[in-house]
Amino acid sequence: MPEEPVPSPCIKICVVHSEARICTGCLRSLEEIAAWPGMSNDERRAVLAALPDRGALLKRRRGGRAGRLSRNGD
Repeated sequence: MPEEPVPSPCIKICVVHSEARICTGCLRSLEEIAAWPGMSNDERRAVLAALPDRGALLKRRRGGRAGRLSRNGD
């Protein structure tokens, strides 16, 4: 009997973080999202295993207006 496909982690909140370049909903990269349908279950499991560590990339504060001004050199 064939193995059931590993389901996508997509939660229908598809917004790409401009600096981290990952989806803020599922935490996958654009490349991973595009490749998901053709991935094996082992490849999908590897992606899923990497997702928890990526959440910290989105929680890091960027400094609000002061941070934006310092990044832009204003």
